[in-house]
Amino acid sequence: MSRLAASRLAIEDISHIIDGGRFPAKAVAGQPEIVEADIFSDGHDVIAASLLTRAAGQDAFDETPMVFVVNDRWQARIVFSEPGDHEMALIAWRDLYATWLKEIAAKHAAGQAIALELEEGRRLIEAAGGPEGRAGRDDKALIRAILRDDKALARSKAPEADRLAVLASDEVAALMQRAGPRTHLTRSDALRVHVDREAAVFSAWYELMPRSQSGDAARHGTFDDVIARLPYVRDLGFDVLYFPPIHPIGRTNRKGPNNSLTAGPDDPGSPYAIGSEDGGHDAIHPELGDFDDFHRLIRAARDHGLEVALDFAIQCSPDHPWIKAHPEWFDWRPDGSIKFAENPPKKYEDIVNVHFYRDALPGLWHALRDVVLFWVDHGVRIFRVDNPHTKPFPFWEWLIAEVRRRDPGVIFLAEAFTRPKVMKRLAKLGFSQSYSYFTWRNDKAGLTEYLTELTQTDSRLVMRPNFFVNTPDINPRFLQSSGRPGFRTRLVLAATLGGNYGVYNGFEICEAAPVPGKEEYLDSEKYQLRAWDMDQPGHIQDDIRLVNRLRRDHPALRQFTNLTFCPAHHDQVLAYAKRAGEDFVLVHVNLDPHNPAAFHFEIPLGELGLPDDASVEVRDLIHGNSFTWHGKTQWLELDPQTRPYAIWQIIAPGVAR
Repeated sequence: MSRLAASRLAIEDISHIIDGGRFPAKAVAGQPEIVEADIFSDGHDVIAASLLTRAAGQDAFDETPMVFVVNDRWQARIVFSEPGDHEMALIAWRDLYATWLKEIAAKHAAGQAIALELEEGRRLIEAAGGPEGRAGRDDKALIRAILRDDKALARSKAPEADRLAVLASDEVAALMQRAGPRTHLTRSDALRVHVDREAAVFSAWYELMPRSQSGDAARHGTFDDVIARLPYVRDLGFDVLYFPPIHPIGRTNRKGPNNSLTAGPDDPGSPYAIGSEDGGHDAIHPELGDFDDFHRLIRAARDHGLEVALDFAIQCSPDHPWIKAHPEWFDWRPDGSIKFAENPPKKYEDIVNVHFYRDALPGLWHALRDVVLFWVDHGVRIFRVDNPHTKPFPFWEWLIAEVRRRDPGVIFLAEAFTRPKVMKRLAKLGFSQSYSYFTWRNDKAGLTEYLTELTQTDSRLVMRPNFFVNTPDINPRFLQSSGRPGFRTRLVLAATLGGNYGVYNGFEICEAAPVPGKEEYLDSEKYQLRAWDMDQPGHIQDDIRLVNRLRRDHPALRQFTNLTFCPAHHDQVLAYAKRAGEDFVLVHVNLDPHNPAAFHFEIPLGELGLPDDASVEVRDLIHGNSFTWHGKTQWLELDPQTRPYAIWQIIAPGVAR
């Protein structure tokens, strides 16, 4: 009874509780995090609340006061300084001094006698210096001085207003905030928070296959060839350089060009058929180079402002060393043959899958963890994980936690094009980013609905989508028929809607030749070497440089959940705004790659606290010129053959230019 009676206040609907606390919430080091909760009590007493936070392994909590918002909703703004695991809890209490202050002020203003109330206030201040209070040595000395002054006024029969001025001063109010008793102190359950580095929420990925970087389709590329390409990738403005698997490729059932079942002696095979006599997941395909070459590449990329991401694909060729060393990790058919990977009606004769239970537990789990940690030790801190939705959830929760114990800054991107609830579960388990349905959202209604789900529902607490416009596996049908305008449209949408986005090389030259009837690339470099001419006519390098520069320069574009859709009176035009502090960016995109769109649109003046007839300064972020828009409704035309998008900065009155 006593324990129940002590927790008199209610702390409910905490914003950062994920599945009742089953999974940690997510935050980013150096970025403000707003924590909210409903906090209230019976009666009319004044209450107060604070947010407690501490890093894992830290004894003492840091305390941040919470502020009342509306309708019993409270919030605190905090900034976690370092990546890693953290703990937080909310506390609330009845603030008897603040309640006294409110009541005595009302009585005094009404001309009522307040002698007894003054004595009550005196005792509350006195209690702050006693066992129930939290006063330190300096505050205790201040309390003694306050009580001494009040006592002198009482003895001299000074006016009640004089005593009130002493006991209710701003100095005393501040003292009681930090030292007063916390009556009926109520505490929430502890909540876990994983804090990532910024690259988990803001990154621009460029994907290439190292073996196709020699410039000669007849010569296998090397890490040194990739080093020669680094200035190009840096000049485009990307910050993550991602490679599909770089491990030895098996010979058995090797695939030929366009996924044919017959490979010639010089065909390189699929990099996803991992493992040969040269090694497995902890080895490098010999034709790419050795570990000295790889380390040189890592250093050179870092010098160019790029971070290398590797593919973590849990699959093996029939030649993988694990098959002989650990046959219990694989599935075998009744006739004694190994079971190949299948995704009916597709068959992957060059790939076999591991299983995760029976005799594979715990040996396989440890081996896969050690693979990731091996590459972390070699300078890799970002991993794109191939098809994580086909592996057990408990495995991912365990592996990601194990890796982050070694390095809390490691980032995992889930390549999981699967059911929404499965994608969200993977995010809860610890994946930092996720591929998304953006790749197939091309119309106004679909984009609006999907982005609203990601930014305004509980998905925003766990899902950090990475808007890849294409991948080696996905040649979107929209791009197959859109021509150059469609590539520019999808680029701008991905880069300005998302905090994370990515392109697979060839996108910048509008590569779209498909396998007939499929969302696959003809002559895909998954199965053959390619030589790329990225400067051929019609490329969109300037568009890429532009959007990546704007993303770096504008805080509003570095965020994701600050997205607001705006009225644009045309079915083929998507209009949206992002705001961060004084930085306000407005984007218009013509979704039709074939036809111009002329339309009225509305400036979100209300978000700036301005009336509909207000005037605002506007900067055209594409051309750099500035002008003034008068009134909420404006007119614009976007011709996809000229430029299918417009990007503006709205400068509110009083904002520094």
